[in-house]
Amino acid sequence: MAPAMTEAAPLTLFNSLTRQLEPFVPVHQGEARVYTCGPTVYNYPHIGNMRAYVFADVLGRTLSFKAYKLTHVINITDVGHLTDDADAGEDKMEKMAAQQAQSIWDIAEHYKQAYWADVRALNIRQPAQWTVATDYVPQMIEFAKQIAPKHCYELDSGLYFDASTVADYGRLARANTEEGEGRIEAVEGKRNAADFAIWRKTPPGEKRQMEWDSPWGRGAPGWHLECSVMSGEVLGFPFDIHTGGIDHREIHHPNEIAQNQAKCCTNGLDVAENSGARLWMHNNFLVERSGKMSKSSGEFLRLQLLIDKGYHPLAYRMMCLQAHYRSELEFSWEGLQAAQTRLKRMVMRLSVADQPIDQQRAEEVLNDWERRFDEVMSDDLNTPSALILLEQAVVSNFQMDLKRPYIERMDAVLGLNLLTLKRTDFRIRPKAATITEAEIEAALARRKEARAAKDFATSDAIRDELAANGVEVMDGDSLGWEWKLGD
Repeated sequence: MAPAMTEAAPLTLFNSLTRQLEPFVPVHQGEARVYTCGPTVYNYPHIGNMRAYVFADVLGRTLSFKAYKLTHVINITDVGHLTDDADAGEDKMEKMAAQQAQSIWDIAEHYKQAYWADVRALNIRQPAQWTVATDYVPQMIEFAKQIAPKHCYELDSGLYFDASTVADYGRLARANTEEGEGRIEAVEGKRNAADFAIWRKTPPGEKRQMEWDSPWGRGAPGWHLECSVMSGEVLGFPFDIHTGGIDHREIHHPNEIAQNQAKCCTNGLDVAENSGARLWMHNNFLVERSGKMSKSSGEFLRLQLLIDKGYHPLAYRMMCLQAHYRSELEFSWEGLQAAQTRLKRMVMRLSVADQPIDQQRAEEVLNDWERRFDEVMSDDLNTPSALILLEQAVVSNFQMDLKRPYIERMDAVLGLNLLTLKRTDFRIRPKAATITEAEIEAALARRKEARAAKDFATSDAIRDELAANGVEVMDGDSLGWEWKLGD
């Protein structure tokens, strides 16, 4: 077993609250406590949603690599999230339940399981705890009762948070104007445009599938309240890192911060701990030019669609890793194919026997690669550079028993499962394909015999027959994949 590094690089991460790179200094010595905003389980997650969890997973894996005791929490929102993130519209869960004529609890369970299936397919590690919003409603009511006297006011529609009662409201979004957090539907009686609902009363004459009694009437909690309560209950204030997609940076997270300030103190955000977390981290958008990233588009881009077209789900993880988490990432089928090819090359190289070489020289080189890997991952999770270093170790001609421990440690951070993937794992049948793998292999065997006999007419006929069934024959394929099923 190769020795671990003796000197680790200091971990530096980008704090969205200060817009600066900052050294990671844990609140509790030797520990890292991380909260990630999870999905609202009213529909299948699209691949843009899943980029946030690949990012959070890499962050968690890096903290583990740096020997911190990690406590990672991801929430499941099953109530309170409205159709407009800016605190307007219908409850997403209630709306989907009505559309599908099902119990809201059944809707939540179905889409929660679908999300968890994507988590497993992308090799995202299980967090220490999944927190489900409806399990914490009593704590949400108690939280609201504590902050209401100084920070909230009641209207006919519910209990609202007065954003003017805390210092530096909106600093995370860098917007304190009507164009920033003020992008909220007007509610009669609101004191400020940025004020937001803590508790929503059920309108007279209506009954929701999810509603509870509270001091402000029967109703349901606001979406922003849920994350403040669950993160504080499980991790304690302040905790180390709060993550989410960049869309949360504009409304949801500023509102969380305001609630956290109200609960802990009303002091300004020059002291990061007053926000509830020392670091706020956000991944950028996945951009798809055809408009299929929206769930309202019908057949939107979800992970299962990629699999149905014959792509391995870890090809999408590879695609995410090839861009820095703070950069926009443009999705294309060509880009996904390139990521899958890169992943295949690495897997195939690990199955090739290497010649014995100078062990001391090999360990010197591998140690240097791992040291540099630690440096780039410690530099705000520079996964594109880390991939190159992992790839160098994989394709090197060093003996497998020498390089394997280094590859294991580096891949444990990037999560590509290189040492367990097999060539056959990439033969994913597109949903539209009807030909069987056995039929493909038999046709290729006949074609090989025809080519050996220089019967090129038969060879070409077999190739054309396979092409008509969606099978591309790859003569001279350097990867060793003799065929693939087309999209």
